Amino acid sequence: MGLFDKLKRAFSGPEQSEDEEQKQQEEKKEKQDQQEQQETSDSETKNAVADEKKAEDLTSSENDTQKIQDETKSENDPSNEPSDIESKQVDVKASLESETKDQKAASDHKDESETDENEEKRYDEGLKKSRQGFGAKINALLANFRHVDEDFFDDLEETLIESDVGFETAVKISDELQDEVKLRNAKSKADVSDVIVEKLVDLYEKEGQEEDNSLHFAKSGPTVFLFVGVNGVGKTTTIGKLAHKYQKEGKKVLLAACDTFRAGAIEQLDEWAQRVNVDIVKKQAQSDPAAVVFDAVKKAQNDDYDVLLVDTAGRLQNKVNLMNELAKIKRVIQRELPESPQEVLLALDATTGQNALTQAKQFKDVTEVSGIVLTKLDGTARGGIVLAIRNELHLPVKLVGLGEQMDDLREFDAEKFVYGLFKDLVAQPAE
Repeated sequence: MGLFDKLKRAFSGPEQSEDEEQKQQEEKKEKQDQQEQQETSDSETKNAVADEKKAEDLTSSENDTQKIQDETKSENDPSNEPSDIESKQVDVKASLESETKDQKAASDHKDESETDENEEKRYDEGLKKSRQGFGAKINALLANFRHVDEDFFDDLEETLIESDVGFETAVKISDELQDEVKLRNAKSKADVSDVIVEKLVDLYEKEGQEEDNSLHFAKSGPTVFLFVGVNGVGKTTTIGKLAHKYQKEGKKVLLAACDTFRAGAIEQLDEWAQRVNVDIVKKQAQSDPAAVVFDAVKKAQNDDYDVLLVDTAGRLQNKVNLMNELAKIKRVIQRELPESPQEVLLALDATTGQNALTQAKQFKDVTEVSGIVLTKLDGTARGGIVLAIRNELHLPVKLVGLGEQMDDLREFDAEKFVYGLFKDLVAQPAE
């Protein structure tokens, strides 16, 4: 099942009643099975207790002579095997243990479900502006819709470009839609809206088939993440939030302040280190960034740190110096840790739209970027930039900033992103 099919199934409402009914039946069957297991367990427990009581009554009703004989026999019998009552007690204990395991499994499943729901809700809230902005543009396009013609597709291209899906993507979508609309004979606003969203989602899914959105960690020794990006995009803030996330997970985290040229950069990272209670390696302003990262790598090795997060300068206006500096930092890291850095993460400000795409292209030329950190996604109506990054740059988005709070940095989930961006257009198509 493709992303668009999942999207329609999740949000289409009445049109998906058959799927909803099937889902409800499955849930009902699961509850019945759990109830039957519970009743069986309770029945076994009650039967065991009843048998135990019956055995006790039978023993008490025996005559004194038989008791004496049994006691004498028991005293002279070296094997002294367990009674039926003891066996029943063992059965009761085993039944209770099994019941406890079932309850624990059900509880774990519930916790996982709640966590997934919370993640979906966070994406939903974080993409609210983008969803409303994108939906408003599509609805505005369809407001004066009369029929599908050349002018309509010209307007569609312009609308998609304004939504920051990228020029190449907009042209590709427009060309493919011309054939698709004719093939489906889509004439109503709702049909055309669905075709537009389906094509966007399908293209996004197709371009991301070989994409790896996961963060990679070292098999042994410290993991090193190198952060790059121009000044002001939220790079240092992202490092602080990520340090907080890993520190909460029980990892030992170290920061390296290698942006030694921007005024206040060292102090800013130092403040984050204190706020989230992690260690930092720093030197005086104007120091050699490579010397800072060398000290940081040595400390990470000697003191058994799990994660080293390295902040770097972002002077993109001087590409040559920046390229040489990043290359030197990387060489120092690899000399001590040959398999590092595990990630080179480029921070981009989602609110800058196409400027972010331009920055990504420039940084991709300067250094080997393994993934994107998209910051301030909650503060923009330009969520289409994620589609442009995937379709034009073929770089995976690995982290997204969905709010200003400490816990609002999230590992990127393509499915939840698609739901959060397009769900209103599918659930409530324009009339």
